[in-house]
This record gives sequence, structure tokens and C-alpha cells, in this order.
Amino acid sequence: MLSYMHPNHKCMSLVSSDVLLVNQSDEPIGRMEKMEAHQKGLLHRAFSVFIFNDRGEMLLQRRSLKKYHSGGLWTNACCSHPYPDEDVLQAAVRRTNEELGISIALNKAFSFTYKAVLDNGLTEHEFDHVFIGTYNGSLQPNKDEVGDYAYVDMDYLQEHIEKHSDQYTVWFKIALPLLQAHVHQSAQ
Repeated sequence: MLSYMHPNHKCMSLVSSDVLLVNQSDEPIGRMEKMEAHQKGLLHRAFSVFIFNDRGEMLLQRRSLKKYHSGGLWTNACCSHPYPDEDVLQAAVRRTNEELGISIALNKAFSFTYKAVLDNGLTEHEFDHVFIGTYNGSLQPNKDEVGDYAYVDMDYLQEHIEKHSDQYTVWFKIALPLLQAHVHQSAQ
């Protein structure tokens, strides 16, 4: 299993809430406090983790109501931002462990950029790196991050999103078709 802990993790998680600002090519152009970047809608580096079990079901989490945006909505297993000096894969592994209590090997699938207005006057404008992993064990979610979780059949998920779109995060609804196309293309 691949696991990673940033050498200054405890110090950084308490002190630094900066995100890495990037251009359309994902090249660093600066850093900014996370909330300010979301208020201004500036493009910054992020990642999304999609986890499947051996039955092909996708792990979804319902974001905690304590989250600063999109609380109570269903989304992919984990999504966040790397520290400005942190490798994106290492950040994805670290954050998946922090949110779900698991260590998992992840593989980079693709990247995409999106911009979406959220609740609370915030705008997500992210260069999102997407990672995929497989996990079949038990989870120990952080209740400050995760309100609930479930493994969901892909056909059911697609149907449910079509009927109840408002129950899912905006980035999940953008990333899911891209992920499905990537998985389909990889299977050929």
C-alpha cells in the first residue's frame, strides 16, 4: 500500500490553508489563502479521488454539514487541495487517509479544469487532478469531513443523479462523465 505523510503535516494543517494558484497549464503562479482564492474565483490546484470496490461499485461520501461549502451533498470519495509545496499524488493519498481513515494506492487518471459558483458566495475554479483506486476494507471516516458514505452501483448512481441532481456536488457531476469516458477508453 502507498501511504504518505507530509513531513510537516501537523504544523502545516494547523497553520497553512494556502492553495497553489496555477495557470491553465497547471504551472504555479503564486499562492493564496484558500477562502480568499474561493471568494475571488482564482484558478488553483486541486485533486479528486475516485474509489471502487472489487464489484465495480463507487465509493461516495456525503460531505459533513460542517464543511464551508457544499455541506450535506454527495460526492466522490475524497477531494481537496495539496499544500503549495506538496506533490499532488502524495496529497491525494494523505487526504484520503485523513478523511476516510484508509491507506490506498492511487493512480492518476486525467486532469480537467472547471469553474462553478457555489453557495456562500464562493467560486470553485480548479485545475483538478483525478486519481482512481480500489479498496474493499472498512472505513473510519473523520466525522468533521464525512457525514455518511456508501458504495453505489454505477447504473443506480447515474439514474439517481439524473433524478436528484441537487443532491450532488457540482464538481462530481462534471467529473463523473469524464471518469466514465476514461474508464471506457482504458478498457478498450
